[in-house]
Amino acid sequence: MMLDRLVRLSDALIALSAMIGTAGLIVVTGVIVADVTGRNLGAPLFGAQDLVTMTMVLVVFGGMALCDRTGGHIAVDIFQPWFPDRVNRAIDVLAALLGAVIFLAIAYAVFRSAQLSQMLNLSTNLLRLPTAWFQFALVGLSLVSALALSLRAAVTLIRGAPPAPWPGADP
Repeated sequence: MMLDRLVRLSDALIALSAMIGTAGLIVVTGVIVADVTGRNLGAPLFGAQDLVTMTMVLVVFGGMALCDRTGGHIAVDIFQPWFPDRVNRAIDVLAALLGAVIFLAIAYAVFRSAQLSQMLNLSTNLLRLPTAWFQFALVGLSLVSALALSLRAAVTLIRGAPPAPWPGADP
């Protein structure tokens, strides 16, 4: 079925997004360890703040879609037991669609900002890393989150339940 293919494609993009976030976390950890060690030896790592600041974009937005897919976001279900299943399902669909719209808005705003950064050749203070690279990465990772949320809304609407849990996710 077409929906199953889209879910598999989305899962592959989510996995790639999570790998990018994981690689960013490894880089940030290495930079911080090198910087702290260097500071104790009187030679801090030049540009550590630039590297950490820019790479945290990858860490945060890289894990966003995976967090949604595994059900890792905070959920408040105080009223859920009192609502009928149809209302709960409608709330789930609307919440996923709202999340998708928010991530699309983030992607659009950051894309426009990246274009401006590229035009003005903006870069980090010390290492002169082009900020547009990281902004375009944020755009891509936001679009993956928007796709994942849109698919969750579609699957919930069509099948009456969200996609099957991600392998290894807590029930």
